[in-house]
Amino acid sequence: MPRSRTARRITSGACVVSGGVLIFLAPEMWLGVVLLVIGLVLEVAGIALERRPPA
Repeated sequence: MPRSRTARRITSGACVVSGGVLIFLAPEMWLGVVLLVIGLVLEVAGIALERRPPA
């Protein structure tokens, strides 16, 4: 995990944006469900990374 606040925010933003793109582009098939889950995991990881205080 990045220790600097700026690197953590950039990583968090990238996770949130890529998760949102995956959620938006997920088709309505089984592959879409997989993309949706991956997008949700990236969203949660980005939010958790932003909220977690540096160690």
